[in-house]
Amino acid sequence: MSKGKQKMLFEVQENETIDHCLDRIQKAGYIPVRRTEKPIFEEVKQDGTVTYKPIGRQIIFEGKPIQQ
Repeated sequence: MSKGKQKMLFEVQENETIDHCLDRIQKAGYIPVRRTEKPIFEEVKQDGTVTYKPIGRQIIFEGKPIQQ
C-alpha cells in the first residue's frame, strides 16, 4: 500500500443517520477508528447579557483505509 492518504474525516450530514454515514465510510474503502462530537451553540442576547444555548452537535468519524 502506498503512503498516500492514511486518514480521512467523515462528517455526519444534517439529514443523515449515523448508520448511513458508516455505510458511506465503508463504501469509500475506509473503516472508522475514532468518533468525535462537538457541540453547536447559539448566541442568545437577552436583557444586555449574552448566553450560549446548545442547539445541536457535529459528529465526525476518522477513518483509515481498509487493508486488503
